[in-house]
Amino acid sequence: MKDFQNINKIVIVALFIAFGISKVNAHEIKGSCSNHETFSFFCDLCGCSTSSGSFGFGTLSNANFIGVRYIYQSFESKNGIFDNSPKSEETFNTYQLWAQIPITDAFYVTANLPYQDLNRSYTNSTENISGLGDSSLIGWYKLAFYKKKKEGEAVDFNSEKQPSGHSIQFGLGVKLPTGKFEERLTDNINPGFQVGTGSVDGVFSLGYNYGGNKIGVNTLLSYYLKGENKNEYQFGNQFSYAVNMFTAFSTEKMNIMPFVGLSGDVYDSIKQYGETLQDTDGNILNASLGSELAIEKFIFGASYTLPVSQSLFGDNVESKQRFSVYVNFAL
Repeated sequence: MKDFQNINKIVIVALFIAFGISKVNAHEIKGSCSNHETFSFFCDLCGCSTSSGSFGFGTLSNANFIGVRYIYQSFESKNGIFDNSPKSEETFNTYQLWAQIPITDAFYVTANLPYQDLNRSYTNSTENISGLGDSSLIGWYKLAFYKKKKEGEAVDFNSEKQPSGHSIQFGLGVKLPTGKFEERLTDNINPGFQVGTGSVDGVFSLGYNYGGNKIGVNTLLSYYLKGENKNEYQFGNQFSYAVNMFTAFSTEKMNIMPFVGLSGDVYDSIKQYGETLQDTDGNILNASLGSELAIEKFIFGASYTLPVSQSLFGDNVESKQRFSVYVNFAL
């Protein structure tokens, strides 16, 4: 409970910082993707194989797109409480088809379909599982805010409303059990060593974003309501949060958007046969940096993430480093 309260304090402080920075400038960031509101999602990182391997739902420029993404994560698991207890090194590789498809000016849909390749090495042996992961589909409603007319300024009924750069997004979606869940792997120290969960999960998100001339900020809060699978195994519900700050450097042919950010996850305990499993909850706080490059219709992105603090699964699992790269075609 104490760790959860500390995480909440970090979230609140980060959100106040984000909203404070967003007041620096009220003009939209210009560049190759200047017709798009800036909004990025960074969440659901730890144990990604059980949650579609998602490093996020969209890109930093928030352009509508279809593309491919690669995600790498590494962990170290310890089977015991002693320094010399047996350890295993784990690498999670995710190859993902993902897209953001517009429905109307205010509504859009994000979707992803991952392929998982998970490896684990012991002192004298190795193990590999691979296959299609859990897919997800999320619908989003964007509420954009516009500049108010100055007092005494004449009303021009022929002019369009000017965007303020501020907007709020509401997301509601589902994760589908397209990946295979193997009950024999439930004894693993790292419960994320699964290709899929075997359950239908709900996704609820709320985000705020701002894009100005020189700086932009986006935030996201998400809650994952995990269902029980046919093996009566239920991964713990999950709360994720993220705050990212970015800027833009533009030329006639390209737009470069470097960013830094904080993100984290809080996990409830896993349940099996209605019983809560010990040491299956946890939390993690991450720091990230990366950049996005837009050249005409192509968007290239990369991010690198390191944990700042963590307490995962009774401190028996340690997250190491993570990175992702992607190539998208803007629609």
